[in-house]
Amino acid sequence: MVLSFENKTVVVTGASKGIGKGIAQAFAGAGASVAVVSRHREEAECSAAEIVAGGGKAYAFEGDVTSLESMKQLAKKVNGSFGGIDIICANAGIFPSASLEDISGAEWDAVMNTNVKGTFFTVQASLPYLKRSDGGRIIMTSSITGPLTGYAGWSHYGASKAAQLGFMRSAALELAPHGITINAIMPGNVMTEGLRDMGEAYLNSMAASVPLKRLGTIDDMAHAALFFASEGAGYITGQTLVVDGGGQTIPESLDAFGKEKITEQ
Repeated sequence: MVLSFENKTVVVTGASKGIGKGIAQAFAGAGASVAVVSRHREEAECSAAEIVAGGGKAYAFEGDVTSLESMKQLAKKVNGSFGGIDIICANAGIFPSASLEDISGAEWDAVMNTNVKGTFFTVQASLPYLKRSDGGRIIMTSSITGPLTGYAGWSHYGASKAAQLGFMRSAALELAPHGITINAIMPGNVMTEGLRDMGEAYLNSMAASVPLKRLGTIDDMAHAALFFASEGAGYITGQTLVVDGGGQTIPESLDAFGKEKITEQ
């Protein structure tokens, strides 16, 4: 399937680094006009400049996903710059680590406000423009952590990512009459700046547990987002796509690799 997004406008939140930056670059490479959104204007400008230097079309925008007013102003500016909004990639998220005993109410709220409320505000603010699009698309960046797996220290993060999917399934029913689809990619361990900070030993142990014997790349996640945004995915809504190389969702343990099949007598 050849994916082309010529004459489409894509908004990517959290697009100054990591998965968001990769998604923005992938859409630009497929011909879309990309709104690169970050809380920090300078970082958004650097990311957009890289896209333009590579021959793509992109503008930098400052936006705070935890503020509905900020996201409404962002959507208005993007519409004014590009003449519409066709695709929303609600990617902005944070993943601080803290034990159950140590998480404060403020820390819990910060994660929920960015990851859950931020997704809601991004979608709500863009709705007037998506409704005018010929087949609007919303792609959320969720995670396997929370909906499918758990990890010590990420109870607030896991709860937020599971909440995103609850929002998505009900939102899909309201969006369908307008021809708008909403879906989520669920990354496993991806080689981003944040993952590298967890150390060589962690990276090696996680790669060893993946059937494909490698960690995911940013491009792997971007390709999944492009699929959900494509015309070919027009009959898919309210669904999730796990992108983890089978690593945390197939093997029961490391013993599952290469273990001789035992037949009961």
